[in-house]
Amino acid sequence: QVQLVESGGGLVQAGGSLRLSCAASGRTNTSYSIGWFRQAPGKEREFVGAINWGGDSTYVIDSVKGRFTISRDNAKNTVDLQMNSLKPEDTAVYYCAASFSYIYGRTSDDTYNNWGQGTQVTVAS
Repeated sequence: QVQLVESGGGLVQAGGSLRLSCAASGRTNTSYSIGWFRQAPGKEREFVGAINWGGDSTYVIDSVKGRFTISRDNAKNTVDLQMNSLKPEDTAVYYCAASFSYIYGRTSDDTYNNWGQGTQVTVAS
């Protein structure tokens, strides 16, 4: 299994930026992709984006395209979610999750087996 811990959340004004990090431990010598999800109060968990093992393929949903980017450093076992031009509607608990498969554009969570504990992002208007 891969254990994941998110960090970097916080309170930011609209238009600001935050960088979330997902640190992996455990079976990090296997090829795993990382997905980012978020859950706002009273709403279902939503897929935000994902990156494959090699880091050469990323996908984000339309509502964050051009504002959020995903990158990874396998030497450090970290995956980052850079969030720019944040909006109040981006407020949510953000989770990273690991999957041993990657399909570009797949937004469901059924292949993600290992999840972090989440980090709160609050964007004030």
